[in-house]
Amino acid sequence: MSPLLSPHVPTPQILVQVKEVLAKLPTLVETTLKEVGSAARGGVPGGVPRCQHGDIGVPWQTEKVTVCGDTHGQFYDLLNIFELNGLPSEANPYIFNGDFVDRGSFSVEVILTLFGFKLLYPDHFHLLRGNHETDNMNQIYGFEGEVKAKYTAQMFALFSEVFEWLPLAQCINGKVLIMHGGLFSEDGVTLDDIRKIERNRQPPDSGPMCDLLWSDPQPQ
Repeated sequence: MSPLLSPHVPTPQILVQVKEVLAKLPTLVETTLKEVGSAARGGVPGGVPRCQHGDIGVPWQTEKVTVCGDTHGQFYDLLNIFELNGLPSEANPYIFNGDFVDRGSFSVEVILTLFGFKLLYPDHFHLLRGNHETDNMNQIYGFEGEVKAKYTAQMFALFSEVFEWLPLAQCINGKVLIMHGGLFSEDGVTLDDIRKIERNRQPPDSGPMCDLLWSDPQPQ
């Protein structure tokens, strides 16, 4: 038996705690990477001044953050990411950009690992919602069945409640915008429009929330 499925691990309590953490976050999470090295002291070697007006300078003069795409229930791939890039910590922050579950056979193990790190490092380990953190996709692609087989139907309902509180997008230093989908079907969508989205629900069939989770390039 996986240690994550041990009866000694209070999984419902973990989900309740994560839900409380996520519910306090805005729909658009805005984070700042600090400047490091000589640029933070007012210049770089050779006397070039650092950028003014809040600009962060060139990327190698800031802290790093690792952005990861779909994990889709591939628990050993997730472990491989951490082996190659280091475990999450305050000095090694991560953003996981949705689609944590479905398709793979170890979605429960993946999502509980990610939720555990979110509780350990709430300000340095970020989770965004993908189109597979939704009820209809979980019913079709396996997560609902996996949770019911390993736990209960009530546990799946609790996972669903937690997924609804995942933020939809993240902006870094006012320059980099991260979301799972995000090619908007209408022009003129602003950051304020994203901030105002009521995300605690299943996504609608159209509109900015749907686009943030679903929109992909495709021929018309």
